[in-house]
Amino acid sequence: MYFLATLFYTIFIRKGKLYLNIKGLAHIAIQAKDYPATIRFYIEALGFKRGHHWSLPAFQIKEASMLISPDGRTCLEVFDDDAVIPAQGKKARSEEEVAYGAMLHLAFYVEDVDKAFQTALAHGAKPYVEADNLTLGEPPLIIRNALVHSPNGEVIEFIQDVDFDIESHSSVQ
Repeated sequence: MYFLATLFYTIFIRKGKLYLNIKGLAHIAIQAKDYPATIRFYIEALGFKRGHHWSLPAFQIKEASMLISPDGRTCLEVFDDDAVIPAQGKKARSEEEVAYGAMLHLAFYVEDVDKAFQTALAHGAKPYVEADNLTLGEPPLIIRNALVHSPNGEVIEFIQDVDFDIESHSSVQ
C-alpha cells in the first residue's frame, strides 16, 4: 500500500497530461568484452570522463564504472564481461552475428557529425553509416547523422543537435 501511495504522490499534471516525476535519462548500461579498451574508447574518442568505479562480488562484477558524458549529467555504465547483471536481449556469439533486444543503438548529440565519426574511427570504431543528411517525416525535419560500431560492438549514432519536438512549435489551426 505504501508503494501505491508513494507512486500516486509522485504523479503530477503538466500541460494536461499525467507524467511520472521523471527528470531525464540517467544512464545506459553496457557490458564490455574488453573492459579497459571500452573505457579508453569512450574517454578518448567521445569525451566521457570516468566517475565512480566499483566491484561487487555478489554479482560477479570485477569491474564497473560510471562514465559521465560531456553534458555532465547523462552517464554510461560499463561492466566487465563476466558480470552477472540484468540485461535485455542476448549477446551476439560473434562480431558478425546481430543480436536483437530492446536497445538498438546509442545516440549522442554532437556539434560536428563528421568530426565525431572520424574521431571514433581513429580510436578503433568501424564505419557503419557515413555522415549524411536525412529528411524525416512531415513536416520535413533535416538531420545530419553517422553511425559506427564501437570497438566493443555497440552501434553508436552521432547526430547534429536537432529539435525533435516539432509539434510543440507548430501552430494548431
